[in-house]
Amino acid sequence: MSAPAPSPLAIVDAEPLPRQEEVLTDAALAFVAELHRRFTPRRDELLARRAERRAEIARTSTLDFLPETAAVRADDSWKVAPAPAALNDRRVEITGPTDRKMTINALNSGARVWLADFEDASAPTWENVVLGQLNLIDAYTRNIDFTDERTGKSYALRPNEELATVVMRPRGWHLTERHLVDADGTPVPGALVDFGLYFFHNAQRLLDLGKGPYFYLPKTESHLEARLWNEVFVFAQDYVGIPQGTIRATVLIETITAAYEMEEILYELRDHASGLNAGRWDYLFSIVKNFRDGGAKFVLPDRNAVTMTAPFMRAYTELLVRTCHKRGAHAIGGMAAFIPSRKDPEVNKVAFEKVRADKDREANDGFDGSWVAHPDLVPIAMESFDKVLGDKPNQKDRLREDVRVAAADLIAIDSLDAKPTYEGLVNAVQVGIRYIEAWLRGLGAVAIFNLMEDAATAEISRSQIWQWINAGVKFDNGEKATPELARKVAAEELDAIRKEIGEEAFAAGHWQEAHDLLLQVSLDEDYADFLTLPAYERLRG
Repeated sequence: MSAPAPSPLAIVDAEPLPRQEEVLTDAALAFVAELHRRFTPRRDELLARRAERRAEIARTSTLDFLPETAAVRADDSWKVAPAPAALNDRRVEITGPTDRKMTINALNSGARVWLADFEDASAPTWENVVLGQLNLIDAYTRNIDFTDERTGKSYALRPNEELATVVMRPRGWHLTERHLVDADGTPVPGALVDFGLYFFHNAQRLLDLGKGPYFYLPKTESHLEARLWNEVFVFAQDYVGIPQGTIRATVLIETITAAYEMEEILYELRDHASGLNAGRWDYLFSIVKNFRDGGAKFVLPDRNAVTMTAPFMRAYTELLVRTCHKRGAHAIGGMAAFIPSRKDPEVNKVAFEKVRADKDREANDGFDGSWVAHPDLVPIAMESFDKVLGDKPNQKDRLREDVRVAAADLIAIDSLDAKPTYEGLVNAVQVGIRYIEAWLRGLGAVAIFNLMEDAATAEISRSQIWQWINAGVKFDNGEKATPELARKVAAEELDAIRKEIGEEAFAAGHWQEAHDLLLQVSLDEDYADFLTLPAYERLRG
């Protein structure tokens, strides 16, 4: 008996958007509905498995490479599929949301790849979800331009051969899209909405342009979640009638559990795998989340004190390069989040030196490319990789067989000398409140204190406050981390913001709501798995 026709999806609680009918066509929604019918039940099982695994970590305070997949790791014969031409040279990748101005600027940036982000750099308002898709369609059909109303400056695309290759990032498995529900009123997973609409509209169009539907997969916690994505890809390619293996996916290794399953993740996706990426802030957040009740040896210092040269971070990145190159995949480095200041050349000089040192280290370690958050950083990162790569598209031939990483090395947090400071607490509160306020206004990528912050940095901020309080940390000034101290610092920050921006702007924003939500997710005994879950309930639009 053939499968029943997919239930039609309903759009609920959403104001109509200009040109939304070009994205939310009957055919596209039928495809998303079929993805939902086939794959959401397994997604739900895997989310439940995450909770079970977290409970096991709480009980044992350790992790190890999986004994049941030892044969996959031991088998040297398998490799991922060769990279398509458009993804063979990834030496610099720029990241950012898919608003109209960013779409043009990122494609024009000179970077080899643009991570077009529907995830951490985008607050999932219905407008961002739908119009972001429309902007990408318009970019591929060269039907896009933008004039800044404030400055009068106009933006238009360069010739096709000068544009970055797009690698699109859908939302993680844990998020739902409340505005799109099935006949039972069940929301469709945001991952399937973002992937489905983009793939349905653009897969063939991208092939005609000599590229393809390429994806970054976020927040993956196990090879079983990678397997589910692979099943989605196989079905999707058959559905629209393009060859198997056309889709390529780069997986962010930004959870501590995924770090123990890198080879297995590549194996599950091997016909569609393009590489792995070292996602620093979410990785630290994941360590805190999973080992939050593991005692003093798992307490992280201030986030800015955890550099990529920390022993446990070196273990993580070197294992990633070793794993990728052993299997013929690209290893992509982390984010340079600095936002250049047009007003302060001294700030720029110091920051550019730090970015250059970071990118030099990654290139010399064997990474094939790396991320930046601003077009002004593209030449700096490009120079670091050009020095090492020369005319070669990548350095996958550097197998890094010298790398030996034991299971314990990845969670040797106490190998760091740095300790949490009072200033670190203040910074976590400042970044948390300022980021959440912007997110509630629909902005996912926000410049705060000359750094481009996204949901990952807000997660590490609130997680560190939670961890320090629950571990009873004593700061350098003699004060102990307590809920009362966090409330005091948050109240002082709210007052400082009010004075900084004035009463009128303060009243027009979501400052009190952001303050309250930060304290909720930082102080609640029942730790929220993701800040964006309670935040989404408050997001309007």
